[in-house]
Amino acid sequence: MKITVIGAGNVGATCADVIARKEFVNEVVLLDIKEGMAEGKTLDLWQTAPVDNYDTRLTGVTNDYAATADSEIVIITSGLPRKPGMSRDDLISTNAKIVKEVTGKSVKYSPNAIFIVVSNPLDVMTYTAKLASGKDAKTVFGMAGILDTARFRAFIATALNCSPKDIQTLILGGHGDTMVPLIRYTTVSGIPITQLLDKDTLDAIVARTRAGGGELVKLMGTSAWYAPGAAAAQMAEAIIKDQNRIFPVCVELNGEYNVHNTYLGVPVKLGKGGIKEIIEIDLNEEERKMFDNSKDAVRGVMDVLDEMKFF
Repeated sequence: MKITVIGAGNVGATCADVIARKEFVNEVVLLDIKEGMAEGKTLDLWQTAPVDNYDTRLTGVTNDYAATADSEIVIITSGLPRKPGMSRDDLISTNAKIVKEVTGKSVKYSPNAIFIVVSNPLDVMTYTAKLASGKDAKTVFGMAGILDTARFRAFIATALNCSPKDIQTLILGGHGDTMVPLIRYTTVSGIPITQLLDKDTLDAIVARTRAGGGELVKLMGTSAWYAPGAAAAQMAEAIIKDQNRIFPVCVELNGEYNVHNTYLGVPVKLGKGGIKEIIEIDLNEEERKMFDNSKDAVRGVMDVLDEMKFF
């Protein structure tokens, strides 16, 4: 079994590393357009195998899509990373061209692959990959909600000085400032979070989660990579192992949540073949208002892509 990761930057290399160490496929192919980058990173990673005791094969290639043939999953991380002061929307033109190209080339060699998109702006890049691939929406989706909920859980764990393993939560909507962290669905070992943290603390954590990507860009001068790479790897594992995990995933909605032809993060059942089910949860009036606001923001960016006439 083979997984291909397109883009050997920080996110792609991290994702390949996590997948290789978990040993749920035989081979990970890392592809990049920059000569020697993927080859060098996979060579370095392969040399950790004797130390960390795994045997997943790692193959690095420069723009050689034939090496990706018959991949079960293709994870797209390629694109321009955000720089300080740059919004996700600023990335749309350049990254849409890149995602369209790499998706088309990947589909040629792996027509039955499931596609996981990590490139930003996430929601519209997932839409781009869907259009470029011509595949069913249940097999082309984006990684965002797992990353956003991980950040939310990490901040809560810090505030409570407890293990993040015990925290369950859910974030809906677009990947960005309009995301919808659901306090009402957040628990710590079954205890409602509102019994453990006061409103002001929770409001501050929600605000920090919404700005989580921007906070890291300001600190490092570029986008995050450890958590996004690990999150995409977790999705791939759920698919390969047919785990039927319930994750928030960016997927095309066509009637669910009374939303049509828009990519948004919602809970899904993820397993063999991709998305098995889109799960609709009850939203109260305030949550629904935030969700609709996020929908409008994402749909606006999708409209920008449509106006560019890439397809």
